[in-house]
Amino acid sequence: MVYQLDRSQYPQKKADGTLDIDLESGKYLKLWQGPQHPGITGNMSIELTVCGDEVVDAKTHVGYLHRGFEKLMERRTFMQVFPIVCRVCVPEPDFNEYCYAAAIEELAGIEIPPRANWIRTLILEMGRVNSYLMYLGGQAGAFGQGIIGQWTTYVRDLMLDRFEELTGARIYHMFILPGGVRADLPAGFEKRMEETLQELESTLVDVKRVMFHNAVFKKRSVGIGYIDPALLDEYGITGPNARAAGVARDVRSEQPYLVYPELELEAITGKDSDIYTRAEVRYRDLLQSIDLIRQLLSKMKQHQGKVMSQLPNVLHWKIPPGETYIRGECSRGEYGYYVVTDGSAYPRRINVRGPSYTHAIALFEKLIINNNISDVAAMLVSLHTYPPEIER
Repeated sequence: MVYQLDRSQYPQKKADGTLDIDLESGKYLKLWQGPQHPGITGNMSIELTVCGDEVVDAKTHVGYLHRGFEKLMERRTFMQVFPIVCRVCVPEPDFNEYCYAAAIEELAGIEIPPRANWIRTLILEMGRVNSYLMYLGGQAGAFGQGIIGQWTTYVRDLMLDRFEELTGARIYHMFILPGGVRADLPAGFEKRMEETLQELESTLVDVKRVMFHNAVFKKRSVGIGYIDPALLDEYGITGPNARAAGVARDVRSEQPYLVYPELELEAITGKDSDIYTRAEVRYRDLLQSIDLIRQLLSKMKQHQGKVMSQLPNVLHWKIPPGETYIRGECSRGEYGYYVVTDGSAYPRRINVRGPSYTHAIALFEKLIINNNISDVAAMLVSLHTYPPEIER
């Protein structure tokens, strides 16, 4: 016999926060989705309690991959921290590099060459493109459209070629350092980037036709996973998850940094705040990033010169006491680094503000209740999270 509860019969929370559930009754079943699962955004696990095919409770479990970054940073010199910050968010390492470098520069009083800021902005938009491509493949894959993931992986690999050409690495770049960037653009980079962007645009036309015009995708995403705009501040929701609810929340526009004030940029929004709208907002944001890359390569020609400031001996670098918070807009929302120094050769405290913590735990555990078990993977991917940001 399959039980299906009336909403009024849903189990209640006990004083310790657990549900008043008798698993022996046969009404409920506890399932684990992940940590190794194609419908999980990285190595994490969802502990589900279901009644029939309906979710009545969910708990997120992380810590299966990288973790403990913040304490590791406090035991490294300022330059030794860079190989660690990249790993806080594997698909988007450059936002961590920028936020940490900008925090150190502010505390140490280091001025950045103008051209370095243009290259930094270029790197961040390239990383945004890569992150959105990974998301699109995952969101389509959650609905059985595996071909989309193959297409987006192909064009993402082309962008990784550009990263390798510019930084010498494909994943962890360690290219943005205090004082600027490690190198200028190589000869012919603009031409090869334009070829990559054209191939990307051509692929995205197919993605839109096969993914967004697909009847199955629409039926399983429209109206599912609705985020009430009233929850945005309460749950700390930022980025596309907030913009899909109609709120133009984008740090690049609200508090412009680097060279974003010199670019034509708008905060792309939606109104229905469901899985489909979040995907559509990210798709449009991806197209905007392609345009921003073209703007950057065109306008930065007017800003020639050095790309790195003179630094002190980094083996004996001591930064005066102070504290600062640097924020930026990654593909998933507000990203920030709170850094405290005490005059020694080591950071006193580093706290990373990544969107994944609030989106994948507090928000997801609320949204999934009363939904079908088949919607778990799609809803989690729609919030676009990376687990190492949570167990940091």
